[in-house]
Amino acid sequence: MAAADTLTLPTEPQSFLQTAFGRNILLGVVGAVVLAVMVAVWMWSQQPEYRVLFANYSDKDGGAITASLDQMGVKYKFSEGGSAILVASNVVHDVRLKLAAQGLPKGGNVGFELMENQKLGVSQFLEQVNYQRSLEGELARSIQSLAAVSTARVHLALPKPQVFVRDQQKPTASVLLNLQTGRTIDAAQVSAIVHLVASSVPELAPASVTVVDQAGNLLSDTSNKSATGKNLDPNQLKYVVQLQQGIVNQVQSLIEPLVGKGNVRAEATADVDFAQTDTAAESYKPNSPPEPQAIRSQQSSEAGAGAAGNPSGVPGALSNQPPGAATAPITAGAPAAPAAAAAGPTRKDSTTNFEVDKTVRYEQKPMGGIKRLSVGVVVNYRRLVDPKTSKVTIKALTAAEVAQINDLVREAMGFNKERGDTLNVTNAPFDGVDRPEDPPAATPWWRDSSNIDMAKEIGKFMLAAVVLLFLWFRFLSPLLRPLMRKIDKLTADPAPVVVETEEEAIEHQLEEQEAAVAVQVQSGYRDNLMMAKKLATDDPRVVANVVKAWVGANE
Repeated sequence: MAAADTLTLPTEPQSFLQTAFGRNILLGVVGAVVLAVMVAVWMWSQQPEYRVLFANYSDKDGGAITASLDQMGVKYKFSEGGSAILVASNVVHDVRLKLAAQGLPKGGNVGFELMENQKLGVSQFLEQVNYQRSLEGELARSIQSLAAVSTARVHLALPKPQVFVRDQQKPTASVLLNLQTGRTIDAAQVSAIVHLVASSVPELAPASVTVVDQAGNLLSDTSNKSATGKNLDPNQLKYVVQLQQGIVNQVQSLIEPLVGKGNVRAEATADVDFAQTDTAAESYKPNSPPEPQAIRSQQSSEAGAGAAGNPSGVPGALSNQPPGAATAPITAGAPAAPAAAAAGPTRKDSTTNFEVDKTVRYEQKPMGGIKRLSVGVVVNYRRLVDPKTSKVTIKALTAAEVAQINDLVREAMGFNKERGDTLNVTNAPFDGVDRPEDPPAATPWWRDSSNIDMAKEIGKFMLAAVVLLFLWFRFLSPLLRPLMRKIDKLTADPAPVVVETEEEAIEHQLEEQEAAVAVQVQSGYRDNLMMAKKLATDDPRVVANVVKAWVGANE
């Protein structure tokens, strides 16, 4: 019959899931759910380990720390009870240093902002207590600004003013320092802290300030004196160490180019005089023999008396009477008296002052002068390598080489014989130079930290993969399989409904029967053919007889 006689009924309207858009939406939702589960498992496997960043902080410091962490984009969480802030273990040290650069945490010290919240009607005692707390907090903040100080606490003992001078008491102070890990504080910094506190409190003497560290060591003790009565100065000890190390470096840098790096060892001991001496001397000594004597002053005197000056005559009363009249005539030619009788006694005095040498010397010796140096140098034997066998042998240095090294060391150390310096240069083999160094023992692979970390990462990935596969095959796949079948059934195109007439139905039935008979005939022919092949294979004589019979019948 013609195709025009076939009647096709209209199909029912398709649902949302039967459309292509609906199928895409459903597949997208299922894919999103699967992807969300996989991402959740991945994030769980990649969750970092959290460690304590800061603990036992004040509320103000906690707010400042969390605000800084939010600005830096660092994830954090609080421990149970909120007593500690936790961050990822791989960034805890970096974050701690960055927050320290910002001055966090600042600690619980309060400063003069405490005075801003004074209430009306506060007693004088409470005002004094708040002022003392504020002053202590400000001093603690100032001390905490030092690089070596982590936290600080200041306690002030401020006595009440008295009317009488004899009853007045001086204030005292105590400072507790919590130093940074691995940091120390020297005497100069302790003195600076003492003077800082003393200068901030009226009438507080530096001797009344006590400084203690977190280990209980008294840092401001001024009673520790040496045998000479002077305080031990760490700077002086540091100077001696630097001086000795400088001499050692000079010696090694000068000798190593000759004997090779690592083949010389040197040590130096310096006796340094830290006493500051002021000398004033005045000395006198006679002139040197070659030089003529210098006369500073000379004085001479001479005295004498004549004959009339001496008493003469007859002792007694007659000598006291005036002379009588002259009885002998006066003549001009009278003889002269003898010279011995006319001359009187004489006296001479002479005084000469000579110049004497005088020396006045003022000498001031600076502290830190070297009194004596002692240097010891050990030089290794020379190593000789055979180019053919690569065998290493050692050989002592010659006397000329040792003498050369000795002279070089003398020049490098500044040897002074008058000062009492000593030098000892020894040539000896170092232990282990005649045999190769043993290689370090290899660390087993199961103890290697890098392998352990890698195994942890691989374990995380494998655990995440196992969890994902388990979720897929155990839950997601069984849930999606019926849904996908239902979707395929709903989305399949419905076959058109065809209404046939009676004649068309009979004709269609006859065609089906003829097709079935043809299939059966074809199937019987195939069976007979297969049977004949099998018979020809199993018994060829019977087949030959049958063929002969067929040929004879045709004749």
